[in-house]
Amino acid sequence: MDLGTIIGITTGIVMVSVGIILGGVGIGPYISIDSVLITLLGSFGAMMVANPLSRMLGITGYLRHVFTVTTWNEEELISQLVSFSDRARKEGLLALEDNLDAVEDEFMRKGIQLVVDGTDPDIIKRILYADLDQLQERHATGIKVFDDWSKIAPAFGMIGTLVGLIAMLGNIGGDATAIGRGMQTALITTLYGSFFANLFLIPMKSKLEDRDKEESRVKEIVIEGVLSIQSGDNPRILLEKLVSFLPPGQRQAVRSESGAD
Repeated sequence: MDLGTIIGITTGIVMVSVGIILGGVGIGPYISIDSVLITLLGSFGAMMVANPLSRMLGITGYLRHVFTVTTWNEEELISQLVSFSDRARKEGLLALEDNLDAVEDEFMRKGIQLVVDGTDPDIIKRILYADLDQLQERHATGIKVFDDWSKIAPAFGMIGTLVGLIAMLGNIGGDATAIGRGMQTALITTLYGSFFANLFLIPMKSKLEDRDKEESRVKEIVIEGVLSIQSGDNPRILLEKLVSFLPPGQRQAVRSESGAD
């Protein structure tokens, strides 16, 4: 689980709640089923209009990426690619086929298999980058869902405000309780829309963007490694190419592990 996401959402909810309580009126006045229906479910309905039904019903798949962390082990991946490079220079590219079953990363295994099969380097590059482009396209779809929703939710908050104001104006000169209830709906729906967008939807969109960058970087490491192995680069040169994708703090450890220090 991504503790940062869980702690962040919990902190946001708790701090807003504490602020409400310290305001002296308690939580009760801020709870409105009408506002929930208009803001949350209303905006979800609009998203179903804007997107295929299968995409919205599968939104839990995007949420899984928000609330879980994938460990990519870039250091281990680079060491494995350098090892393949060293063996290819000593025994030839066909010798790599003996180790393919030990490769857990499907994308890397596909690239090495193309190399072993003697595929032209340009074709290997096009195939692997086509896979990467499709991956990024799928990620962009999920990111766009939360981006669009973060804009629609506050708009439905404003719709709830108009509903509440109309109800209030309709009761002017009549029941004071009904007037107060209309004003409450008018204000709380705006609050709900803003709260939902800024604590959930916008941060989730940003988190998915980070996940996309992380996975894309790993795929680019693999592509660079596979193409270098195919071209017969020296393992030390390959190592320096690949560690350039890593933050400076991680590079020395990879060099030491690969015996290139």
